Amino acid sequence: SHAMLQATLKLCCGIAHDHLRHPPGKHCSPSPADLRGPAVQGSRRLPSQIPRCIRRLMGKETAARPEPSADLSHSRISSVDRSYVTQGERALQRALSILQHHASWQAETTLDAGATVISSAALPGLGKVFRAEVVLAVPVGRLQQELFEGMEQMPCWNPALSRVKVLQRVGTDTLVTHEVTAPSPGNLVGRRDFVSVRHQGRKETTVYLVGTAAHAEPSPSQEGCIRAESRLSCIVLQPLAGDPGRTRFTWLLSMDLKATTGPNLVFSLPKGWIPASVVNRVLPQSQADFIKHLRQHLSAAAHP
Repeated sequence: SHAMLQATLKLCCGIAHDHLRHPPGKHCSPSPADLRGPAVQGSRRLPSQIPRCIRRLMGKETAARPEPSADLSHSRISSVDRSYVTQGERALQRALSILQHHASWQAETTLDAGATVISSAALPGLGKVFRAEVVLAVPVGRLQQELFEGMEQMPCWNPALSRVKVLQRVGTDTLVTHEVTAPSPGNLVGRRDFVSVRHQGRKETTVYLVGTAAHAEPSPSQEGCIRAESRLSCIVLQPLAGDPGRTRFTWLLSMDLKATTGPNLVFSLPKGWIPASVVNRVLPQSQADFIKHLRQHLSAAAHP
């Protein structure tokens, strides 16, 4: 039958192709191209070595396919994993839109003799977004390592966190994490924990590290904590013009700390209730504290 002919031809062509690449009696180590496997080589190289009449019989199965994205190259990636990557990419696009199109920022505070500037803006769908800006005396790659690849080590230098754990890695650019804040005397907010999707992207020399609440089956909350959500977090790492050893650090932050003043929440989660005015003081202060501890950590590492 026609179907059997197609199957036989494909099998024969595949054997012939393998025979040409590995002639009998010649044994050698695989080349780098062989080690890269079908994701790099793929079936798109085969049609040029197959007679045209056979390619017509094989039909659409030999047509070139678009290259998958780096984070989705594994053919068996689950729908849940795909959703994490999509969340991260959407958060990045949202952050880029804010950075490119929103210019009406209101000054909140200036710290370190003007070195750290924090401003804010009320944006649809996010509420109040805080933006921190500072220049750090380390290259982009070092900050990317500290804030993405090495984020489980953050509690070692940031006392506001008691635990950061990577729950899942999807490809090379997407993580699912669980962060738990540390108890501290006089903390007006109380302890919170977050389950977040973290995603990194690059545009030319600028690196973007985004985070947003993970939309998946909820993980059990840490005992003694209230589950909060990151609406949007985006850290932009840009090498300083003329001085690539220094980095312009810009951080957009919008969080839902579960501080809604509705009557139902007051009775169902009394320990979680805090006025919005307190939240609007706590978030920029947490950004300032994070930058301060990050500076100290980088300085200590540079001068052990």
